[in-house]
Amino acid sequence: MKSATKYVHAGAHPDPATGAIMTPVYQTSTYVQEAPGVNKGFEYARSQNPTRKALEEALAVIENGRFGLAFSSGVAATDAVIKLLNSGDEVICGKDMYGGTYRLFTQVFARLGIGFRFTDTTNPQAVRAAITEKTKLIWIETPTNPLMSITDISAMADIAKEKKLWLAVDNTFASPALQNPLDLGADIVMHSSTKYLGGHSDVIQGALVMNDEALRDKLYFIQKSCGAVPGPMDCFLVLRGIKTLGLRMKAHCENGKAIAEWLRRHPKVAKVYWPGFEDHPGHAVAKKQMKDFGGMLSFELKNDSVEEARRVLCATKLFALAESLGGVESLINHPASMTHASIPREERLKNGLSDSLIRLSIGIEDAEDLIEDLRQAIG
Repeated sequence: MKSATKYVHAGAHPDPATGAIMTPVYQTSTYVQEAPGVNKGFEYARSQNPTRKALEEALAVIENGRFGLAFSSGVAATDAVIKLLNSGDEVICGKDMYGGTYRLFTQVFARLGIGFRFTDTTNPQAVRAAITEKTKLIWIETPTNPLMSITDISAMADIAKEKKLWLAVDNTFASPALQNPLDLGADIVMHSSTKYLGGHSDVIQGALVMNDEALRDKLYFIQKSCGAVPGPMDCFLVLRGIKTLGLRMKAHCENGKAIAEWLRRHPKVAKVYWPGFEDHPGHAVAKKQMKDFGGMLSFELKNDSVEEARRVLCATKLFALAESLGGVESLINHPASMTHASIPREERLKNGLSDSLIRLSIGIEDAEDLIEDLRQAIG
């Protein structure tokens, strides 16, 4: 089945009671049982819900996986993965990552005895050198947030299999429309479904997809036991968003390319971070493992000052100054004070994230209008 067809039909079954073509919102907390332990497959809504079940089936289908699990946020999905580990275990993870993931790793799980080795995951040799007998998991983002670095998923999968580790990939920036990590050897794919899967900035949700049934059972146990599950209306919204994922991602990519190329030509722009450029360090790998280069990019001004960046951030009219990404509308963001503020400044600077970096989430508006907005804002 081709991807456009999968997005429309994944998880969609006519309602057996009414024939409704759209999955109903099953707004219920519990289910009547015929006798103790005799039910229709649903007992209590924290454990199962028909709307969530349809979404989890859809998540598996669009990521070419066997099992999907939905969570109340992307951070909750990440939290469930780390709960597979025990005190004393270690995780290899990238130096450039979402600030919320960094905060979860360093301020929640580190104090519970789980170690995190922040490594240049774009360099397989560096990852291999960082592995110890305590290592149990490799966690990567690709493209990374916000510097758009690219990690070779197949290379990481080879190392993980050789060392008998799990490989988890945060696929939020690419979405299943552009990249399918399970096909490249990953064990777990994580999404902040809030972003491209929902696609309309109206829901908070996360997802995990995997192929191994035993791993699915462990993660489902954590999901059920810890209770970070999404409500049925949120599941309905993400199901609806998935149906247009292919169409939206095509527009995001086309607009992203146009704006990245325009910014690179602008006399006041010093650098643009976007993996579609042939001279991007990760371009060859991105071209190999992605279908297109996405609608996320970051840039720095030649006047490398926080004041000038702030002026641009506050001057846009179509680009909304806001956290998050992946919606139909374009957003402009200042990682150092917004999405990545939880990372200490010295760590941000060491990893290449300057105080003046500006991140864009390119929406599906007309590219000419977006470029004109940036033109008047940059000056």
